[in-house]
Amino acid sequence: PPGLRRPVPRAQADPAPAGTGQGGPPASPAQEELSGQDLPPRGPDPRRGGLPLPRESGSEDIDILPSGLAFLSVGLKVPGIQCFAPEKPGGILLLDLNQDKPRALELRVSRGFDLTSFNPHGISTFIDEDGAVYLFVANHPEFKSTVEIFRFEEEDNSLLHLKTVRHELLPSVNDVVAVGPEHFYATNSHYFSDLFLKYLEVYLNLRWTNVIYYSPEGVRVVADGFDSANGITMSPDEKYVYVADSFAHEIHVMEKHANRSLTQVKVLHLDTVVDNLSIDPSTGDLWVGCHPNCLKLIIYDASNPPASEVLRIQNVLSEAPAVTTVYANNGSVLQGSTVASVYGGQLLIGTLFHRALQCQL
Repeated sequence: PPGLRRPVPRAQADPAPAGTGQGGPPASPAQEELSGQDLPPRGPDPRRGGLPLPRESGSEDIDILPSGLAFLSVGLKVPGIQCFAPEKPGGILLLDLNQDKPRALELRVSRGFDLTSFNPHGISTFIDEDGAVYLFVANHPEFKSTVEIFRFEEEDNSLLHLKTVRHELLPSVNDVVAVGPEHFYATNSHYFSDLFLKYLEVYLNLRWTNVIYYSPEGVRVVADGFDSANGITMSPDEKYVYVADSFAHEIHVMEKHANRSLTQVKVLHLDTVVDNLSIDPSTGDLWVGCHPNCLKLIIYDASNPPASEVLRIQNVLSEAPAVTTVYANNGSVLQGSTVASVYGGQLLIGTLFHRALQCQL
């Protein structure tokens, strides 16, 4: 895995389609290029309105409903990666971003679901026509891979477990994006499920990872050839699916067809390790949690922790997407950022094993 990567003021696209995509106001001027061995603090300062959430057991992924309720997956355990609470099972936290001082609440899960082995990774929500909210969770019980489907019961702040999805085409699920009550796209960040073979495929750069489409009627590969398919999300108009390829430092823009198949439109090349992706539904801007020095995640040193970085990509579908570094910290405040989501002028940043951070934009 690469070391420090400098953020770039503009993405390189290959190839670029005609026309322009969605986007909000113009990005702020690019910051000066970084130098040295670490990222200095940049962007919203948590001491000026930010709120470090207290539980230091990771907040690997975040999904925010249009109502301002944010779901956070916490407690992910990955072999060989630092963990501050190895004895505590994972869970789902709920945060109401409409409150002045929101407090994270751990959601109760219905009886019958094995909480002792709950190891949540990427998450996604889906709102049905009747207003029902479904939460999809990539789960790794005993370091295997499943996708869990819950219905969110808002009146009592709980999750009703509906279904566990297991399939041979889901050997190493990283993230999901829900497109129906039982329908989703999922990324496999590794081709193999065996830990040794996972390391081997990375070492050999096999590019065998993929995107899967699941429905009760069938499961199939809809995109492949990635180094390490990671975060996945969808444009507000549901016409495009965005896939992060971590080790290749790329974001793939895929057109979604009526039969749920995907066709690659373009690739954004970024000079950092990209993790989870989030969409601002009001602008179509893409928000990316990144690892500027990924090696520090694997070889953890508390005196020299992994840094955090958040990118905002505007006009994703245009010939010249604008890439802005919104937040950067050398690990003194936030270690190992994985995701960034926005709501109402607020920015939530999650991490692999550290804490979550709430900032005012």
